[in-house]
Amino acid sequence: MPAISTFEDLGIWQKAREICKRVWTLTGKGTFARDYGLKDQINRSSGSCMDNIAEGFERDGNREFNQFLSISKGSIGETRSQLYRALDRGHITQAEFDTLFYMCKDQGRDIGNFMRYLRRSGMKGNKFA
Repeated sequence: MPAISTFEDLGIWQKAREICKRVWTLTGKGTFARDYGLKDQINRSSGSCMDNIAEGFERDGNREFNQFLSISKGSIGETRSQLYRALDRGHITQAEFDTLFYMCKDQGRDIGNFMRYLRRSGMKGNKFA
């Protein structure tokens, strides 16, 4: 496995970026593009997932990283909830919902697994080395 030297190397960040791109594409279409409140909120929550992974990584301490990963996990859960609202309002199809919903669900699981790995690893990060 290649060494991880930047947040861009993290699979969970790469997946968060892909989710963020897909959310952006969906919110630019049809009635979704005109539901400004939901459009803004779902774009912010999906972006928050991605951004908190990056910010936590750059803190150089695993306790702080875990805290930011927890925020990221919450943000992806918020994105999932907002997908229900988009579906209920007729902004997205069931197929669009299903694809993105399961991507988000998997992302939440992967973030949780990574958090458990960090806690068990004994690594403290550069800040505490």
